[in-house]
Amino acid sequence: MTLNHVVRSRQSRRGLLRAGLAAAGVAALPSFAFLPSSARADGGEVRIGYQKGSSNLLVLKAQDLLPPLLDPLGYTITWTEFQAGPPMLEALNAGALDFGTTGAPPPIFAQAAGADLIYAAAATPSPLEEGILVPQDSEIQAVADLKGKKVAVAKGSSANAFLAYALESAGLEWGDVEATWLLPADAKAAFDGGSVDAWAIWDPYAAVAEDTSNARSIADGTTANHTNRSFYLASRTFATDHAEALAGIISALETSDAWAGAHPEEVADLVASETGIDVATQLKVEKRSAYGIDPITPEIIAEQQDLADMFLELGLIPEKVEIAQAVLAVATPTA
Repeated sequence: MTLNHVVRSRQSRRGLLRAGLAAAGVAALPSFAFLPSSARADGGEVRIGYQKGSSNLLVLKAQDLLPPLLDPLGYTITWTEFQAGPPMLEALNAGALDFGTTGAPPPIFAQAAGADLIYAAAATPSPLEEGILVPQDSEIQAVADLKGKKVAVAKGSSANAFLAYALESAGLEWGDVEATWLLPADAKAAFDGGSVDAWAIWDPYAAVAEDTSNARSIADGTTANHTNRSFYLASRTFATDHAEALAGIISALETSDAWAGAHPEEVADLVASETGIDVATQLKVEKRSAYGIDPITPEIIAEQQDLADMFLELGLIPEKVEIAQAVLAVATPTA
């Protein structure tokens, strides 16, 4: 198959996706309200952060689904890739980013560091997207066997929380393992080189390691009793001063998520073309992913508060964080 044929094939599939989303009503208003109705967009640049695991945002990026919504409001869009959630939210706190998605822990650490962010929406939990990996020939067979071992993990990431919950489920304490704080690229090098015994990591890095580093998983969210919910986050300034732009992003995400959840093969091909990850590996990621967007409810705030309190107890954040202070409005059930 020639390169031109591949390009034409991808363009054709992207055209079909655009048509499918248009038929589903991509320009529809969000199904829940969380923004002040008085706020109005005045144009400018919308800076969006994403990761290789952000399939939902990658669908929007690859398909150019946002310009039809934001161009009429006078906005341009800039996309920036990050290795993990913590550096993404550092950029948001520094005023270099407006919107992004991360796992549950990064906004807690960011809020503890003084970031003025807001929770715009929540993602449906995906318990199979994270794992604790060990080499195929490792003597480690279960989480309980990690006692006294070195575990690579990105501090403040979703894998940080996953590891804590997994240890608790196995009857271990945080101090029973030696957490080696590494971002994914350095963690993979350490894992492949044998300088750590295990690696707590999320997809697609977990799937790539399983397929290329002879790794096997000893735990996932179901065995670790971990919710693994991601969040869509924005700077408070962007959320309040550019409410129409934020509403447009969430609206597009609602519709594209509904489509992507039913078309894993198409999404795998599309995301792989954006990230360079092998299509078969990306399809594995998609098949263990969940799609969907939820409003921020009191239950979700309480869930996130429990996680923040756990990080405080472990000494990973310096003081108590009040999640409710980072929410503009709370969704309540309709009668």
